[in-house]
Amino acid sequence: MSTPRNPVVVIPARMASVRLPNKPLADICGEPMIVQVWRRATEAGIGPVLVACAEQEIADAVEAAGGIAVLTDPDLPSGSDRVHQALQTFDPEGKYDAVVNVQGDLPTIDAADIRAVFEPLNDPAVDIATLAAEITRDVERTNPNVVKAVAAFGNGRVARALYFTRATAPYGDGPLYHHIGLYTYRRAALDRFVSLPPAELESREKLEQLRALENGMVIAVALVDGVPLGVDTPEDLERARQVLGGKA
Repeated sequence: MSTPRNPVVVIPARMASVRLPNKPLADICGEPMIVQVWRRATEAGIGPVLVACAEQEIADAVEAAGGIAVLTDPDLPSGSDRVHQALQTFDPEGKYDAVVNVQGDLPTIDAADIRAVFEPLNDPAVDIATLAAEITRDVERTNPNVVKAVAAFGNGRVARALYFTRATAPYGDGPLYHHIGLYTYRRAALDRFVSLPPAELESREKLEQLRALENGMVIAVALVDGVPLGVDTPEDLERARQVLGGKA
């Protein structure tokens, strides 16, 4: 497989959130959160950015800011399915040969991290790329909500993913890595991934990326310097406001 030459960035977004209702439209420094994420993705300069919207309200906010919005079926089971459906609508001819999936709740993500998740696809053996950062807080080593990427980086910044787990792994002395849920897919890899049924370890760990590993797909992990702030609670939202307000 050759290096992708024509990537596109897709941000999946939906209104349903138990801990933070209407999360994509939450105000951060005068703009909806989804618009802040769209701006970070645009700053990465990878390619066109579109938002895969489960609801019309999100699409209206994105288009009001000058962005591209694609409505998707609100009943789709995952963000990956939403990205795939939006891409099929936006580019049915398959002009774009790779897609960067940026979560819609990362308003402070560094544009450099978005670029970093695309670079491992320079290796023709890689189907999917994702990110990780070294865990620096002891409490996160045993926290099942902190997903660990198991990969042997050595002295490098990119390694093949061997596993992802909520357990403390690997065993023994050495660093552990906090998985960050940004992904880049080759277009054919995304097509294949969404066509596969849920896998055994995926269901057990509640980690969608294990479906790819169980089916023999190659995932590369790029190491970045820190974990971006994900907004899941009102407290997270206030932190995001402080971060972006300080940059204004």
